[in-house]
Amino acid sequence: MTALIVTLIIVGVIAIVLFFMSARIVRQYERGVVLRFGRLHNVREPGIRFIIPIVDVMIKVSLRIVTVPIQSQGIITRDNVSVGVSAVAYYRIVDPVKSVIAIENVKSAIDQIAQTTLRKVVGQHHLDETLSETAKLNADIKQFLEVITAEWGAEVTLVELKDILLPDSMKRAMAKQAEAEREKRAKIIAAEGEALAASQLGVASDTMMAHPLALQLRTLQTLVEVGVDKNTLVLFPAPLMSTIGELTSFIDRESATAQVRGH
Repeated sequence: MTALIVTLIIVGVIAIVLFFMSARIVRQYERGVVLRFGRLHNVREPGIRFIIPIVDVMIKVSLRIVTVPIQSQGIITRDNVSVGVSAVAYYRIVDPVKSVIAIENVKSAIDQIAQTTLRKVVGQHHLDETLSETAKLNADIKQFLEVITAEWGAEVTLVELKDILLPDSMKRAMAKQAEAEREKRAKIIAAEGEALAASQLGVASDTMMAHPLALQLRTLQTLVEVGVDKNTLVLFPAPLMSTIGELTSFIDRESATAQVRGH
């Protein structure tokens, strides 16, 4: 009786040990790739799954999107400008079998190939294109990576440039260029204003030539505007000055005539 109990206890312990050795829990976002005697056997879906201890090996593969930061790379653009470019890539596993069989470490491989692809793509563009056409660069890098990672069972979902570092000398040159561009626009606007003002002054001059009283009305309006402020400025309209000059000439002529008659 004692031997039977001992045997049952040993069998129970062995069964419990075998249960924990064979039971595997595959999460909802995972797939279990089972290798039997080192050969691919099948892929297990989420839930509790059992394998044959020692014979089978289960490798769990996550299907969630993984973020891979691409460190800043020193890159020389097509127009020989040295820049530092950093980016970030997002990928997910679409074929668990390939991600286990075809490559040892998917994340490390994508990180390395993303760095080389970043240098290759940015190096084919000029600096102005790198700064203004980031969407096109993102698409080109993603396209290159998709072709390579498809063989590893991974899919690159998104690539985004994070930061572009320029040398100080280039920053100063770009600042001068932007300042010169603003000055050019300001001069063009000022010249257009002068041309428009000259055109309107010509129209006003023609109007005043056709209506002489308009010039006098404009003169009186100017005097009113000047007289609003308290100042010591004295203005004499041009017609008044000419009238005074004519009156002075008339007095001089009369004086000369009187002298001639007196003789």
